[in-house]
Amino acid sequence: MSAKKNENDLMEKIVSLCKRRGFVYPSSEIYGGLASCWDYGPLGAELKRNLKNFWWDAMTNRRDDVEGLDAAILMHPEVWHTSGHVTEFHDPMVDCKTCKARFRADKLEEARCPLKPSKSPLECGGELTEPRQFNLMFKTFMGPLEDEASAVFIRPETAQGIYVNFLNVKNSSRQKIPFGIAQIGKAFRNEITPGNFIFRTREFEQMEMQFFVHPSEDEKWFEYWREQRWQWYLELGINEKKLRWHQHDSGELAHYAKAAYDVEYEYPFGWQELEGVHNRTDFDLSRHMAATKKDLRYFDERFTEKFIPYIIETSAGCDRTLLTILVDAYDEMEIKGEKRVFMRLSPKVAPIKAAVFPLVKKDGMPEFAINVYHELKKRFKVFYDESGAVGRRYARMDEAGCPFCITIDGQTLEDETMTLRDRDSMEQTRLKTPEIIEFLGKKIR
Repeated sequence: MSAKKNENDLMEKIVSLCKRRGFVYPSSEIYGGLASCWDYGPLGAELKRNLKNFWWDAMTNRRDDVEGLDAAILMHPEVWHTSGHVTEFHDPMVDCKTCKARFRADKLEEARCPLKPSKSPLECGGELTEPRQFNLMFKTFMGPLEDEASAVFIRPETAQGIYVNFLNVKNSSRQKIPFGIAQIGKAFRNEITPGNFIFRTREFEQMEMQFFVHPSEDEKWFEYWREQRWQWYLELGINEKKLRWHQHDSGELAHYAKAAYDVEYEYPFGWQELEGVHNRTDFDLSRHMAATKKDLRYFDERFTEKFIPYIIETSAGCDRTLLTILVDAYDEMEIKGEKRVFMRLSPKVAPIKAAVFPLVKKDGMPEFAINVYHELKKRFKVFYDESGAVGRRYARMDEAGCPFCITIDGQTLEDETMTLRDRDSMEQTRLKTPEIIEFLGKKIR
């Protein structure tokens, strides 16, 4: 079997599992769906919330030099003219005159012809139009009239909301440079060729941090944040062997960047960007300062001068990171002749932290189990299940990514100890309720 077939199989398995177990559903499915739009189900919503909390905790709660922000999705339209998005935020687009499909002109080798899926648009024999520039921003109207005077853009990134609030955050938080501003929020891009499940979509969530520094210290902080972001993925439990750095050469660098590296992950469809770390210099604040005539310079007593801060940016996609977690966690094992799926999610982000089972539905075990469930539920997201054989219940929880299962049996009624089973090691330990609470707390932290 070809490598390509195996890759497709793995993605198909993950997409199927996500639908079956309630991680991710096709958006508006009962109406036939909407291309490249996805809804997060009960497990997916919890996993996404845990992921965002894990990022937010690392960026803001554990640090004194990064402040949080939640900027509006709709901004003054001049922001996007100033930032260069109106003139620069384009992808080259070509149309096939045979199949009528649309492709990115710079990604033709990776694309597939809808009529001949084994061939790219360069190989299928269809006639392609000349490349045209296609702006990726969604446009809408604010107010009762739909004319150019009321046109606004739906933000294609969250960073500009940070830049225009630089003075507000600095003054209200009394921060001194170097300091950062972190934000998690929705962004929207009218992608020509979205795909690979939730890897590239038109509506997505970003986790971005902009760190403001003196120009003479930009390289030091650039390397510092590269190291911080790499370690964060290891803390998240991502397999380090599937991570690598990609340095942008002069031909890849964005017009605003002095240097850029991507953290890349080896997905079933190849090595792709997971997060970008960029040295944006003073490009952004300089542009906004020139456009608004607001003085965005900073006075630093160490350098006895006013200067426009350089910006070190860390930019990650929440949905893309969530896909990375799912791909990295997916595992299959054969147990007693049966193929079983294990989602080896880290306890730090797993949607369900533990499941509570009575071994059988009699002899007071369900009553004891319910009490334990409610005690744990005060602190953790837990699940109660008394339906079916205990082995089948384990299997359901393994597939949902639950790291620990707690079984109440006959011995529990004698000494109040329960069997705590570890999903990954399969080890079983007998603990009492207070010990389980302490154990789960340590694993999640």
